Amino acid sequence: MNHDLKDGTPACTLVGLHLHPIKSCGSVLVQEAQLVETGLDLDRDWMVVDPQGEMLTQRELPRMALIQPTFKGGELVLRAPGMLALHLRLDTVEAETRAQVWDDVVKAFDMGALAAQWFTDFLGRPARLVRFDPEQQRLADMKWTGGVAAETAFSDGFPLLVANAASLADFNARLAARGTAPVTMQRFRPNLVLSGLQSWDEDHVDELVLQTDEGPVRLKLVKPCTRCSIPDVDPASATTSHEVGDLLQSFRSDPRMQGGVTFGINAIVLEGLGRTLRVGQQGSVSYAF
Repeated sequence: MNHDLKDGTPACTLVGLHLHPIKSCGSVLVQEAQLVETGLDLDRDWMVVDPQGEMLTQRELPRMALIQPTFKGGELVLRAPGMLALHLRLDTVEAETRAQVWDDVVKAFDMGALAAQWFTDFLGRPARLVRFDPEQQRLADMKWTGGVAAETAFSDGFPLLVANAASLADFNARLAARGTAPVTMQRFRPNLVLSGLQSWDEDHVDELVLQTDEGPVRLKLVKPCTRCSIPDVDPASATTSHEVGDLLQSFRSDPRMQGGVTFGINAIVLEGLGRTLRVGQQGSVSYAF
């Protein structure tokens, strides 16, 4: 374990920043991202829904993993196998609508007929694309946030997901022992990836402080992230298998989650809204044993 010589707290480095502009579609690796009320700016701002406005995800449509977003010149550009690129302006939405993410029905904006046709064609079923209404306040479960009103957009339930590079290395070593190829961190869809911690140390972290040019960003790690079937979807091919889920079941059952298997920790922002996170920034953690 690395330690900061000044105060003895375990030191870490931010080694990965992942944006997922559209819930359950591909990720974008970025070098920097602004911290906003709902997490990283533009993370899970969009969501694919059925004609009734209910979310569609890789759980039932693994093919969504092949939809690859990029940001270019004020646009969100979407590419997928066999499809022409879809260009969506970041400053444009269409009709007001409502969308359902898990049990929450929230205000949103429809992204129009062209986007709807693109997703319908690629997914092979009626679909539309919506964008979260910034005037909507969707709060994380206060049972976990300690009463802090932490906002989130279309993420499953919390503004940020923090993962540990050493835990992935340990996980891949266990996969190798079973004769299975390693997996990338994209399987677990985190926002922030840390190095410098021992494997699985994140399970016991209370607060993470990252040093930015504008001042500290202070995050509280509040809830282990229970995993569904999505880590069993290969983000490069959208093929599914059970090796990842089976291995998680073998050693990552968490009594705090009634035996659910976990990887990564959900986090909320205590300090630092408006500040910019950058890959390479140094930080420290405190533990809650």
